[in-house]
Amino acid sequence: MPITDVISDTQALTITVIADYPVPVERLWDAYADPRQIERFWGPAEWPATFTRHDMTVGGYSHYCMTGPDGATSRGWFHFLAIEPMRRMEVEDGFADETFTPNPDMPTMRMVFTFEPTERGSRLVIVTYFGSVDAMENLVQMGMMEGMRSAMGQIDTVLADLASFAASRITEAQLLGDTQVRVSRVIRGSLESVWRAHHEPALMQRWLLGPDGWRMPVCEVAAAVGDRYRYEWESEDGAQRFGFEGELLESVPPVRAVTTEQMIGMDGAPTRNELTLTPVQHGTLLSIVITYPTKALRDMILGTGMTAGMETSYARLEREVLVA
Repeated sequence: MPITDVISDTQALTITVIADYPVPVERLWDAYADPRQIERFWGPAEWPATFTRHDMTVGGYSHYCMTGPDGATSRGWFHFLAIEPMRRMEVEDGFADETFTPNPDMPTMRMVFTFEPTERGSRLVIVTYFGSVDAMENLVQMGMMEGMRSAMGQIDTVLADLASFAASRITEAQLLGDTQVRVSRVIRGSLESVWRAHHEPALMQRWLLGPDGWRMPVCEVAAAVGDRYRYEWESEDGAQRFGFEGELLESVPPVRAVTTEQMIGMDGAPTRNELTLTPVQHGTLLSIVITYPTKALRDMILGTGMTAGMETSYARLEREVLVA
């Protein structure tokens, strides 16, 4: 068990948890920065979490849902108040309803995570601040400490699993629910470079091509929230052509962009695409959470080889845009 000390202070309304891990600070930080990793240990072992949003930047939010052994669910959120990369982050943490709107009937907490190097690896100090004695007692009675011990006990397994999160892994798709999928890949380039490659037409036309044999003659980028974009691709022999269009719903450069997406000429509801870029030890973690109008459409799109096509594009992005 990595927890070495737990200190409860009812006068200061704090609980401090100290844990030591045999890995560098950078590896421990990445475990919290990567939604694929944090959801493998956040919460008790019996209540695994799924993160459908994880914007680890000042002002950003995370949304997660924990599912119990009987199918019951509990939803929560983070609001990132401060971040010092590889050293410290401060979040507000609370309960949420099915739309991830904060639940005003439940207490919220402020949590400060401090990452420190040690001779044998790294130390994580988590100080939780409560708004009142009642809130502190309520959360402790709800099993907060048992849940935290269980969660932090699972981190060792995640930290030891280097292969699953290596920068050399190809693009992967993970089902998050009946209508959602998360596509992830570590791009070996800076945060700013990856953001620029998604927003400058000349760069996009060099890498966003899918399989070989295609070009991108139309690349109209949405510059501001409310603007529309239009992308079209054409086979090199001119025999085939298709495209997508949509609206830019949210933009927080250089970490988050939310758009709708619909194939040109097709009827029906569009998808919602949430792009998040997060600095990690070996580059930039790119995550796209795609919400489809139906499960059938999601399965059909995945069955077309979408992930393989995206991997070809991301490999080209590294090779022709970022590495050069």
